[in-house]
Amino acid sequence: MPEYTLATLVAIAVVVAFELLWARTGIFTSLQYWLAMAIVFFFQVLVDGWLTRLDDPVVSYAPEHFLGIRFPFDIPIEDFGFGFALVTAVIICWRLAGRRETA
Repeated sequence: MPEYTLATLVAIAVVVAFELLWARTGIFTSLQYWLAMAIVFFFQVLVDGWLTRLDDPVVSYAPEHFLGIRFPFDIPIEDFGFGFALVTAVIICWRLAGRRETA
């Protein structure tokens, strides 16, 4: 399995396990979370699409390190997994920090 793909899958698994097994903030059942993710992905498509476009890329990927599936606008699908993991981790930490503040 390509390196970037494997790292993406591990990042997603770690963040989901962190939420479900330890943090338990309930974000996956929150409409606010899913709306926030939709907004993030909308802007990710715009920015990442511009950065990774094949005709004039700002960022390029070594073909042997990812699956090679690009959708939409030449965006490697692994970028969406990393975006999900990073934004979700930040939201979980934000919620945990809020718990400590109110306690």
